[in-house]
Amino acid sequence: MENFLQQLKELSSAEDFLQYFGVPFDQKVVNVSRLHILKRFFQYIRQEKLLTQTNELGLYTLYREQLVKAYADFVTSTPAKEKVFKVFQDTNGRQHITLDSLKASMALRAAV
Repeated sequence: MENFLQQLKELSSAEDFLQYFGVPFDQKVVNVSRLHILKRFFQYIRQEKLLTQTNELGLYTLYREQLVKAYADFVTSTPAKEKVFKVFQDTNGRQHITLDSLKASMALRAAV
């Protein structure tokens, strides 16, 4: 298991993970959703409680299944629709600024 975990630690990009697990991918999908795919992948791992698995081959297989599932989410959808990151969850991707906060910020700048 240490060997598998060490190999995972050496992976840094979405492409690295997809190649390591032998998941075919479209570079265009990865270019748009790379961070979303990885975040969803790790969410799936935590949800399935795969971190407690000890058999390396079984762990590899289960991780691969979760990566395939995470990648597929973004082949058929978009990051904004999937809402993996907090910015999309809270405001549908739009930032809201109240008039009061804008006035307060302007007053602070005028005082300087």
